[in-house]
Amino acid sequence: MDPHPWFAVRTRARAEKVVRDQLAARNIEVFLPTLARWSRWKDRKKRVDWPLFAGYCFARFDPAQQLVVVKCPSVAGIVSFCGQLAPLPEHEIESLRTLVTSELQFDPVPFIREGDMVEVVHGPLKGVVGRLVRKGDHARLVLCVEMISQAVSVQVDASDVRKY
Repeated sequence: MDPHPWFAVRTRARAEKVVRDQLAARNIEVFLPTLARWSRWKDRKKRVDWPLFAGYCFARFDPAQQLVVVKCPSVAGIVSFCGQLAPLPEHEIESLRTLVTSELQFDPVPFIREGDMVEVVHGPLKGVVGRLVRKGDHARLVLCVEMISQAVSVQVDASDVRKY
C-alpha cells in the first residue's frame, strides 16, 4: 500500500482527462471516476465517459512533490485549507473505485445541506428560491419559500433543485 495520501486536484474547465494523462505521465497515481453517458450529435449517438466530479480528479503523491502536480499545464490547483494541502480519507477513494467499477446505476447529486438556499431548476416551480428546511425520506426535500414575512413549504424532488 502506498504511504502517500490522496488529494483532490482542481482542473481547468473540461480538462479532467488531460490532467489525468499529464499526472500519469509524471508517474503520479491518479484516479478519475467517470460516468458513461450517451451524447447525441446531428448524425450519430456515442457513449462518452464524463468525469463524475466536474473540475476534479484525484492524485496520490508525497506532499513534498506538490510542485510537480501544480506545474502541469491543465492543473488549476490542489484543494487545501489555510495553505495546507487537504488529504482525502483513503476509504472515500476506495468507495468511489468500488462504485464506478460496479454494475450499479449511479448519478451525481448536488451536495445540499439543511439551511442552504436552493433554487428549483425543473418542474412547475422552476425559478423559485427558498431555504431548504428539511431533507425528507425517499430523496425528497421540503422547501420553505419566504414571502411577506410568511412562509409556505412545498415538497419537491431532490433532483429538481440546486444550491443557490
